[in-house]
Amino acid sequence: MRRVFAIFAAAAALSGASSIASASTDGKNRKVTVENLSSQTIRELYASPVTATTWEEDMLGQRTLPPGQNLLTNIDNGTNECNYDLKAVMANGREHVRRRVNVCAANKWVIGDSGDSIQ
Repeated sequence: MRRVFAIFAAAAALSGASSIASASTDGKNRKVTVENLSSQTIRELYASPVTATTWEEDMLGQRTLPPGQNLLTNIDNGTNECNYDLKAVMANGREHVRRRVNVCAANKWVIGDSGDSIQ
């Protein structure tokens, strides 16, 4: 199964994260900022190609995304795919799921207490 590679930490959010991404050959930007405007910490974050049958590994790993913080994620898995399913799991267990997000066109995923939006 293909892996979704690296996460870049926004300087104010998570210092010390590194990039190990494999770049696609089509030159498209697959970086999406996840902005947590909710009152809950995001404890898990997933991005899987729409062709995948299961969620890829948790992109946050041992980290979390606290309320009021944002994180620049690189969703480029080297396959030139643009359509991904996204999932965030909050500290209280609530899930936000967005299907068929074109990460080549989207630049932000805003998650709040009353819902989420792609921008």
